[in-house]
Amino acid sequence: MTKLLIVLIIGLLFEAVGVVYLNKGLKQIGEVQKISATEIGRIIKRGATNSNILLGVLFEAIFFGVLLYLMSQGNVSFVWPLTSLGFVLTTIAAKFVLNEEVSLLRWGGVMLIVLGAGIITYTEKLQEQKLAEQKKLQSVPAVQQ
Repeated sequence: MTKLLIVLIIGLLFEAVGVVYLNKGLKQIGEVQKISATEIGRIIKRGATNSNILLGVLFEAIFFGVLLYLMSQGNVSFVWPLTSLGFVLTTIAAKFVLNEEVSLLRWGGVMLIVLGAGIITYTEKLQEQKLAEQKKLQSVPAVQQ
């Protein structure tokens, strides 16, 4: 479980960095002026040539690769909910890298995510202990009468 958590945290760091780059790139591209084929083409061209967007996509792709690895190694009911910790890292990055204003109420929501992730991790540890006890009981020879 520890190995999975370490890999998850590394993956979530890639995700948070990717979101920061995507945000910067999207702000550089600008808003869509009107819905038309020409305007959509302009936005796609600017996005495909924007270094921040390309870096953001690269970091998000790395995160997706890490996520695929994690899901192949662990229970989905353990791994997938823990990806919500990415919201924590992204909020921290938004505050300190993008200089966004993060209200106390929003920080409260972030703390609820951390609490939920802690509960999920605790239940995984309990499940591992239960399996270890079952294996131990199965290895004890039956007493003959």
